Amino acid sequence: MIEQAVKLFSLQNYDCCEIEGHEGGRNRIFVCSKDGEKRFVLRISATGDRTEKDYLAETEFVHYLAQNGAPVADVIPSVNGKLVEVVEASGGAACDGGATPVFISLFEYAKGMLLCDNGYHYREGVPLEEYFFNTGKTLGKIHVLAKQYVPATDCHRPDYFDKYNMDYINKLIPDTPAVYKDLKNAIAARLENFRALPTDTQNYGLIHFDFSDGNYHIDMSTGNITVFDFDNCIYCWYMFDLANLYLHGEGWARNISDPKERQGYMQHYFDKILEGYKTQTTLDNTLLNQLPLFIDMVLLENIVDEFECAAREGEEVDFEDIEDAVNCLMKK
Repeated sequence: MIEQAVKLFSLQNYDCCEIEGHEGGRNRIFVCSKDGEKRFVLRISATGDRTEKDYLAETEFVHYLAQNGAPVADVIPSVNGKLVEVVEASGGAACDGGATPVFISLFEYAKGMLLCDNGYHYREGVPLEEYFFNTGKTLGKIHVLAKQYVPATDCHRPDYFDKYNMDYINKLIPDTPAVYKDLKNAIAARLENFRALPTDTQNYGLIHFDFSDGNYHIDMSTGNITVFDFDNCIYCWYMFDLANLYLHGEGWARNISDPKERQGYMQHYFDKILEGYKTQTTLDNTLLNQLPLFIDMVLLENIVDEFECAAREGEEVDFEDIEDAVNCLMKK
């Protein structure tokens, strides 16, 4: 498969090193380097639950963002001019014979590094407020372009309710133990609340759906952020990405013992994100005031993801991994 990918994307003179995937990861990822410099990321996907159109819709969106100035790692076409190449698991060209298709794409390597790889230390001598501001600004640049996005082909990413509906939830989450039945009742109630939210083009569109510090690099010389991994992009409310940022910022305040001080710091953190975000695009205050509801939406996504990952691995969900999120949904 790697030999096939090397030919399709002219990587003959590159050292392609596979990186260890995270638990539940969908793809095999290779960093392609030349003369010691990381230049590309090769993604090989064969989960069987997505189609060529799914991957085309994702890569076309990423390419649109990059070509219009968003700070994202662009998609690199193959020698055939394709953003997604499809081959059989055996390494040959994909056909209609029923063989498992494998989807291959190549991306630019995002300049900079993960925050975790720097020990969660930001740029030396620079306040964290710059990082918070830049994170919001980066997301705003993506969203303002998403609001104008019209797919160039008939490829279309899923709508939120295509996936997050009770037919799917009931199939995914068992009724036992009893807490799961209660959980599904809580999810059904949240979905009804979500359906009442406005879905006009200024509030609802194609979003990253996993915008967090694990999916962007920071250039520690400038503070600039470059985003990658749009693998889960979906039509949803723009507020989801902001709520996801809010939850992922919890670590900055975790060690503050006083609850009021902790809450105050989280507000300060989110205010800086919004300040950067609003330099690029507008935000409906009516939806902003419903941040707790969108936090529930993120928690729901996290729970569903745990069950999906367990299903792919043929395992049962470790309840401890979702206990906090479950309790948050059920106790409101």
